[in-house]
Amino acid sequence: MGLFNNIFGSKNEGENEKEVKIPWVALTSVEQLSEIEKKSLTKPQVIFKHSTTCGISRMVLNMFTKNYAFEDGQMDFYFLDLHSYRQVSDETGYKFQVMHQSPQLLVVKNGGVVAHDSHGAITDVNLEKYL
Repeated sequence: MGLFNNIFGSKNEGENEKEVKIPWVALTSVEQLSEIEKKSLTKPQVIFKHSTTCGISRMVLNMFTKNYAFEDGQMDFYFLDLHSYRQVSDETGYKFQVMHQSPQLLVVKNGGVVAHDSHGAITDVNLEKYL
């Protein structure tokens, strides 16, 4: 079974790894966008726009989660389910002047978007530089 464990990963793989939990805030209303803008004046706000039906979006979300290494309170992280909250997604693009992509990451600081990217490039965004 060693060969199959190497190819497919063993059942015990990752058991010693620390489980990463991003403190997501569900972005479910247009009103929250003004709150995000206001809160961005004192600390960076991050919005992750996710398509629940897209395999690429799921893969990018998993990679983003694995690379998460922030202490509590450094940034606020908002999770937007595009299918459930289409109006919120549309308004996010209008408010922050960013064309819709999926998946997409927006960093809001000092009232505006200071960085955004989509698809695999999300994992290249260096969030530490916005602290």
